[in-house]
Amino acid sequence: MIEKLETIEKKYDELTQKISDPQIIARQDEWIKLAKEHASLEDTVACFKEYKKVAKELAENYELLKENNDPEMEQLIKSEIEILEKKKAQLEEELRIMLLPKDPNDERNVIMEIRAGTGGEEAALFAGDLFRMYSRYAEKKGWKVEIIESNPTELGGFKEIIFEINGKGAYSRLKYESGVHRVQRVPTTEAGGRIHTSAATVAVLPEAQEVDVEINPDDLRIDIYRASGHGGQGVNTTDSAVRITHMPTGIVVTCQDERSQLKNKEKAMKVLRARLLEKMQEEQDREIAQSRRSQIGSGDRSERIRTYNFPQGRVTDHRINLTTHQLASILEGELDEIIDALIAEDQAKKLARAQ
Repeated sequence: MIEKLETIEKKYDELTQKISDPQIIARQDEWIKLAKEHASLEDTVACFKEYKKVAKELAENYELLKENNDPEMEQLIKSEIEILEKKKAQLEEELRIMLLPKDPNDERNVIMEIRAGTGGEEAALFAGDLFRMYSRYAEKKGWKVEIIESNPTELGGFKEIIFEINGKGAYSRLKYESGVHRVQRVPTTEAGGRIHTSAATVAVLPEAQEVDVEINPDDLRIDIYRASGHGGQGVNTTDSAVRITHMPTGIVVTCQDERSQLKNKEKAMKVLRARLLEKMQEEQDREIAQSRRSQIGSGDRSERIRTYNFPQGRVTDHRINLTTHQLASILEGELDEIIDALIAEDQAKKLARAQ
């Protein structure tokens, strides 16, 4: 591990010199690429420097202990050694986590798709609750939310809603949200006061760049039609809604959110690229299915991941058996407690495999 960290530190020092070189600064594209790489190593190098400092202090204290004859001084040195040993072990753990292979998609924006599952209108209302929860979470993080396509219901829910969240590290935190979310509550439509169980499916896709997925224009069928609102009434007098069919895979994407046909086409292509990237990754993942099964947040949409129980004010994440009674604040976007616990569990499993 130390050898690897020394190589990283050396690389970091080289990059520090390069990004200060006026000739490289003049070549902006190259400088941006190097500055990004430099920033990605910063935390690891800072942690390694702290680790070396603690290790040096520890060695000095052990040396002092050998030479010391004063019982009172000996007690002080032993107490210092105990503190430093704990700190060293903590830094070692942090460095092991930092050296774990990074998910290449972690820094990407995300496209989220929420679909009402079993439970009719109540499931659609719950899909709306989930959309608001993620929107508020994004707001707290300073991320931007943009709706791509939605199919609202009369009571204010959604049969389906697709939206984009733009922000640094959005995928690294939201990727754990893929799966089936279940709600237990008395629906507003229920006269008898009985508790119903409904569900909604969440899919989290990393935004795909054009370089990630090559799409042959000949493989696309693009249909243009007039956008419609509730009950089929026209919301637009021009043919601005777009339906794109990727014929080799049968994937169909529609977008009618914008008044501009061009903007709808751009948004639909963005979703299509993300779905094709997901399909490619699923095919690759089948080859390493065994290791993936043991991972948190495998992204399996059929996996029941969380239950929101309204009568008890309880939220349970079934993957890590975490239960909290902070339902109201979670629905207001306070998701960090759950997401941090999922990340910690994921890292622990990866560390166990790496050893």
